[in-house]
Amino acid sequence: MGRMTATPPARRVLLAAPRGYCAGVDRAVIAVEKALEQYGAPIYVRHEIVHNKYVVQTLEKKGAIFVDETAEVPEGSIVMFSAHGVAPIVHEEAAERKLATIDATCPLVTKVHKEAVRFAKEDYDILLIGHEGHEEVIGTSGEAPDHITLVDGPGDVANVEVRNPDKVVWLSQTTLSVDETMETVDALKTKFPGLISPPSDDICYATQNRQTAVKQMGAEADLVIVVGSKNSSNSVRLVEVALGAGAGDAHLVDFAEEIDEAWLEGVSTVGVTSGASVPEVLVEGVLEWLSQRGFEDVEIVKAAEESITFSLPKELRRDLRAEAAELSGT
Repeated sequence: MGRMTATPPARRVLLAAPRGYCAGVDRAVIAVEKALEQYGAPIYVRHEIVHNKYVVQTLEKKGAIFVDETAEVPEGSIVMFSAHGVAPIVHEEAAERKLATIDATCPLVTKVHKEAVRFAKEDYDILLIGHEGHEEVIGTSGEAPDHITLVDGPGDVANVEVRNPDKVVWLSQTTLSVDETMETVDALKTKFPGLISPPSDDICYATQNRQTAVKQMGAEADLVIVVGSKNSSNSVRLVEVALGAGAGDAHLVDFAEEIDEAWLEGVSTVGVTSGASVPEVLVEGVLEWLSQRGFEDVEIVKAAEESITFSLPKELRRDLRAEAAELSGT
């Protein structure tokens, strides 16, 4: 009798839904494209419009110029503020430089800004859960710098001090891990039993939906590939959520060619998802790469339906070139 050979396990891909662009990112990217179309190049953008290498490079080719600070924008130009939001001082700097501005801040980030302003007016101590140095955190903190204390995860709670434990509220960065945020909130509530929560959840619906889909696929996946850039907070969180959900391994890549074939060793099920600032073309590239290596069977893992859209910034309905010229006196 000949020896029986084991049948290799079927190779399959679990594809998360929803994934990729959220409504705020879609709005911001279209806003840059519309501004270039309407006013012509260059359009200056303060910081990356969204945290994705491919998107930024694509918009640069069309005539967008990304700068770190408002001071780098020539007087009399048009500047757009990124989806992550900016502090009031940035608006003041733009006015001083006689710049016409387009505010592409995600409406969900704007909601957190308004909450910060309202609670500061009511003299609350505001505990902002988020990552130090992230643009969104800098923008929100700038709305009420004398009232906001940053709490960077559960390990930071022991260091938090407030003026009045009975008048304290928590807010959060919109792109965090839901589970870690609630762990931080629980630790804060143990320390400050009078802590109140924001009127509605600050973590973006799209961030939550993408994490839920990854949790559903994580336990079945030997490997999860998250398409996204390293400076994208929500993309980095997806890797952490995948591992926490039981995935054998998880990696973040910008492009398919960054995948290491060694990751596929002994792997029969690959989970694929993408961060909220990632265009679908990059996911298609990963699926094609996997297909060429035998992973042709694709199953959708659906966590939610998304139908939210946001209208474009109101400034795109004005003649900003004329406005910029008038401001600069040219």
